[in-house]
Amino acid sequence: MANPWAGEVEITLDGVGHSAKLTLGALAELEAEIGESGGMIALVERFEAGRFSSRDVLALIVAGLRGGGWQGCAQDLRSVEIGGGPMAAAQRAAELLARAFAVPGEGAA
Repeated sequence: MANPWAGEVEITLDGVGHSAKLTLGALAELEAEIGESGGMIALVERFEAGRFSSRDVLALIVAGLRGGGWQGCAQDLRSVEIGGGPMAAAQRAAELLARAFAVPGEGAA
């Protein structure tokens, strides 16, 4: 079970729950992945404006899962059912971003 106070988000893959978290290492991997599309600030701005892409969502989900200890990669998610479908995946990605940059005690719930 994910702990929102620790910045974690629950993501279900093929019916199995995983705790995801954007650790510093996961953020570094994410930044390397999205670097050519404006970096982390641009990613946050796209989410705030509702202009994010499925690639943004996937990159965030993978980074969060890896930060939570998952050993997979983006290709591993091609045939995996994410609980709640694409809309839930986008919501979880946004939660990961919000929790990674929230001031402790604010916005974690």
